Amino acid sequence: MTIQRIECGPRMSQAVVHGNTVHLAGQVGAPGESVTAQTTAVLAQVDQLLKETGSSRDHLLTATIWLADMADFAEMNGVWDAWIAGHPAPARATGEVKLAAPEYKVEIIIVAARA
Repeated sequence: MTIQRIECGPRMSQAVVHGNTVHLAGQVGAPGESVTAQTTAVLAQVDQLLKETGSSRDHLLTATIWLADMADFAEMNGVWDAWIAGHPAPARATGEVKLAAPEYKVEIIIVAARA
């Protein structure tokens, strides 16, 4: 079985396809922007990577969402809920972590099936 890597760099790939499963790297938005702006940017990146790998929001399996502060949960969910509306919701977990830089407020990791 082949493995396809999208936007492969020396440290990581933005997406890896193995069989009919798509694994996206953690996506982050512009450092220092609001939670709403970062979440919106992240989900746009997710859409683009899903398209590049032959998948879509309708084929999401899991979403892992990391927030720098759980106080931002409702704000992030406002963007997420609008983005996922009309599509089957994946299994999802959200937790609070220290992200790679203090300017990051949200990171989202997706696993999806190919369409």
